[in-house]
Order: sequence, then C-alpha cells, then structure tokens
Amino acid sequence: MSTVTELPTLAACSFCLKPSTEVRRLVAGPGVYICDQCVALCAQLVDGPPSPPPHLPAWEHAVSVDEALASLPRIAAAGAQVEQHLAGWVRRARVLGATWARIGETLGMTRQSAWERFSGEE
Repeated sequence: MSTVTELPTLAACSFCLKPSTEVRRLVAGPGVYICDQCVALCAQLVDGPPSPPPHLPAWEHAVSVDEALASLPRIAAAGAQVEQHLAGWVRRARVLGATWARIGETLGMTRQSAWERFSGEE
C-alpha cells in the first residue's frame, strides 16, 4: 500500500496567488514568483491584440463581502512572501556593506525606520 505525501508549500505565484502545491511549475524572480498557468496567460496576452488596461484595481471587482474576505488570506500570504524577500535583500545589502542610511534612502524611508523594520533588534 502506498501513501501520498504532501509537498510543502514553498511559495505562491505573485500574480494568481496559488501556492506551489497547486501549480505544475513555479518560476522564481527577484522577490516574485510566476506559475506556469500565469505564464501561459501572459503569452496569450502578449501574442493577442492589444487591449485597454483595466481601469479598476482587482479589489474593486469584488461583488460580495464573502468574495472580498475569501481573498484576504491569499493577499496577506503574498504580502508576507514579498516582505520576507525584501528583508532577505536588505540583510544581503548589509552583508555587502550598505549602511542603514543608504538602505533607508533607497526604500524612501529614514535610516531609523529602515533599522527598526529590518534589523531584528528592538
């Protein structure tokens, strides 16, 4: 008798927010991921006729409280994923010699704000 082992969720697509366990392939970029399904959709959009850009943000399309609430956990997970990658890039910049002042300036915040957000010290 064989048992099915569940694969751990490594990341989620930054576009559709599906976890790695729900897609065939997930391609990593600098702080973002895209799944095979979104790549296929992008290829269709690029190859197809130009279309006008959407005029409403995605959350404006929600038609019910339940629909809006159902999206919140996936959006929060995507935000946490981005935050984790940002923190990793900041740590790497520090290892390479970047000052907190320069990191803050690059991120549009003060040196103190950058230190408080990313140093891990209280």
